[in-house]
Amino acid sequence: MKPHLQTTLRTLLAQNVGQREIARVTGIDRKTIRNFQKRLAAEPANSSGAATGPAARTPPPWPPAAVPSLGVTVSLCEPHREFVEAQLRLRRNATAIYQDLVDEFGFDGHYNSVKRFVAKLAQREPEQFDRLEFAPGEEAQVDYGEGALTRVPGTTRYRRPRLFVMTLRYSRRSFRRVLWRSDQQSWARLHEQAWRYFGGACRYVVLDNLKEGVAKPDLYEPELNPVYAATLAHYGVIADPARVGDPNRKGSVENAIGHTQATALKGRRFESIEAHNEFLEHWETKWAAPRIHGNTRRQVQAMFEEERPHLLALPATVMQFFTEQIRTVCDDTCVLVDHSSYAARPARIGTKVLVRIFDRHLEIRDRATKALLRTHVRVERPGTVVLPAAERVFNPSRETRAILARAREIGPAAQRLCELLFAVQGRVGQRKLWGIVGLADRIPRRFVDAACERALADGVHGYKHVKVIAQSLLEHALAALDAGPSQDAERLIQQHPLIRSTQIYAELFERASQAADHLQDTAQ
Repeated sequence: MKPHLQTTLRTLLAQNVGQREIARVTGIDRKTIRNFQKRLAAEPANSSGAATGPAARTPPPWPPAAVPSLGVTVSLCEPHREFVEAQLRLRRNATAIYQDLVDEFGFDGHYNSVKRFVAKLAQREPEQFDRLEFAPGEEAQVDYGEGALTRVPGTTRYRRPRLFVMTLRYSRRSFRRVLWRSDQQSWARLHEQAWRYFGGACRYVVLDNLKEGVAKPDLYEPELNPVYAATLAHYGVIADPARVGDPNRKGSVENAIGHTQATALKGRRFESIEAHNEFLEHWETKWAAPRIHGNTRRQVQAMFEEERPHLLALPATVMQFFTEQIRTVCDDTCVLVDHSSYAARPARIGTKVLVRIFDRHLEIRDRATKALLRTHVRVERPGTVVLPAAERVFNPSRETRAILARAREIGPAAQRLCELLFAVQGRVGQRKLWGIVGLADRIPRRFVDAACERALADGVHGYKHVKVIAQSLLEHALAALDAGPSQDAERLIQQHPLIRSTQIYAELFERASQAADHLQDTAQ
């Protein structure tokens, strides 16, 4: 740098002029000015207060350079401070404020001047958070994140599964699992797996307002999904959903997810979801648990050993998961579940009830109060009616008599089968009766009656069995017609059980003749 520029910089820096203003006046780069200022500050001062060195021995230029008299730099936006502050309170950005200054006040400065001024006014104090301390076994936090790329089963494509993490708030010990799809049961099962993994459950669990856990978010009374609520009740845990848009309430699990993604899973790929979970468990045991936590400055595993005795004891039985359905009570006092009927009394006919379907049984509950009405063991055979004999309605109605009349028109075997079904099952069996008599609308009656006779012989009194037999008889008859008449059928025969004797026809003609004569005499 030339001597006269060094002198100019030294003079301006001595007057505490800002680097930005010096660069504007002299045209020197700000980095050069900053380096010169550092070097100037590092030079030792002589007894007279002047710096020593080559720069101090350089004579000042002659004639002296005209140095403008510069004081404290004032922004061009300072006269409009009140207007800018009012716009900032309206959450307007620097671009909008600059445009309004130009249009309304004739502002002739640059946009960067407004941007710097707005940045100074917009400086806020950092948000303050209270440091929360929890007792051992008091709280756990749960959330979903994204796992590493994993091969989709049966394809060559890779996709990121969902990463479930539960973190104990006191010790920061975590449980991690990945899965492809999440629903209410999966969310509840992951909680159960986590509690079994820790050897106990916490008293509270903090979660987001995701659909798997919270059916209806609310600030005061959030509504949990029934499967999740039943799981928490089974283990004696209370859910504490965080407020909407407030993820800082569960910062421990948020940090655990970030730690997992950045350290354990960054840049990795897995060939299966099982390999993914196996690696996460290995990483948690070998690396995450023995680490020294940054806030507590203690080992996570050591704190977990302190917390383990304070966890809630696990129940002897695992949670029985279920699905819920809304069903209407039919006129036979039953509800239809998986093509089988189950008694629903004391629920009234026509009302809607809540049905909880478990693996081996089902519960019928009141829809409003969730009170238990009936419990039944699930049947495997579709079409089964689970209804005690004392609750069956056997009094025939007009509909019953109409069905039996149609069965009588089909044939004697159909009549016997329908009467037997109604005698055994009552009005519940009317569904089967309608099915049997309805076969005569598309299958000849003689085949339906023959099918009913065979069903009685087989001891299987059901609509589907009769339908299969009737269709089989019809198919055989059609196949025989397609094959054409046989040679034996072409020869005329005189003797056959179906051919009546001529004497019978003679008697028939004689009776008809006598009847005609009688009617003629009566008319005369």
